[in-house]
Amino acid sequence: MGKLRQTALILGEGPTEFFYFKSLCDVFKRLTIKPDYPKHTNIKELEAKIAEGVAMGYSHIFCIIDMDTKDKEPERSQYQKLKTKFAKPINKPKKGLYCEVKFFETHRCTELFFLYYFRYTSRAYTDQKPLLKDLNRSVEYHKTAEFFIKCKGLHSYFERNGGSLESAIANAYHSMDEKKASNRNYTYSELGKLMEELNKFCV
Repeated sequence: MGKLRQTALILGEGPTEFFYFKSLCDVFKRLTIKPDYPKHTNIKELEAKIAEGVAMGYSHIFCIIDMDTKDKEPERSQYQKLKTKFAKPINKPKKGLYCEVKFFETHRCTELFFLYYFRYTSRAYTDQKPLLKDLNRSVEYHKTAEFFIKCKGLHSYFERNGGSLESAIANAYHSMDEKKASNRNYTYSELGKLMEELNKFCV
């Protein structure tokens, strides 16, 4: 009997993450990555998607979280409750289910990780507009499904225009180190850590 294939369901909160992780399937060729996202951006919908993924037999479910929507109540408490609920792996041997659910946060949003393809910043962004403006200084980018389709894969588009996934990972780790050292709660990304997790499956 062959080795069971590791499968990862990646849940973003919208089309940005869906299109980006779809574009990474060529990078992580030995891993079955299925990106998905709820139709409505709220914690209840995300929890339903996680439950659906567990029932479908995914070994890992990675949730990509934009922290700009978790700054205020009740979203903050709902999110913390969700993280606590899935803090331990789901293990139901009789049903043949084992699943690890992990959360990876970016503040403000996933576009910070895209900027990290090109350069590092620890600038505090009050909303998405200045972040998108900074990203557009490095590469043309529009937060629309039309643009995501037109660029034929966000990851390769960034690299074709001088960006690097390795740089994004290194910059993301740097942001987390700075966050820990300075105790700041803004401008950081855990997506570098997620890339390392995905890489483990491909060794």
